[in-house]
Amino acid sequence: MVLTLGLAGCAGKVEPQIQYVRVEVPVQVPCRAPEVATPSWAAADLRKSDSLEVKVRALLAERRQRIGYEKQLKAAVRACR
Repeated sequence: MVLTLGLAGCAGKVEPQIQYVRVEVPVQVPCRAPEVATPSWAAADLRKSDSLEVKVRALLAERRQRIGYEKQLKAAVRACR
């Protein structure tokens, strides 16, 4: 009787069905943002002998340059997201 049950259990086996499942996996993609060129800074050419007014004007101009450069860098980073 045990042998009959064992054979009956093997006879009823069905081939396993293959199921395909789509899995979303994040993949790194290289950034294609344009390269931001470093400007020539206004205060880079200052000398000790320059007047205080010339130095202050150069530093204020460089500050504006740095603000613009930072905005370009932030835009490049946003383009990669």
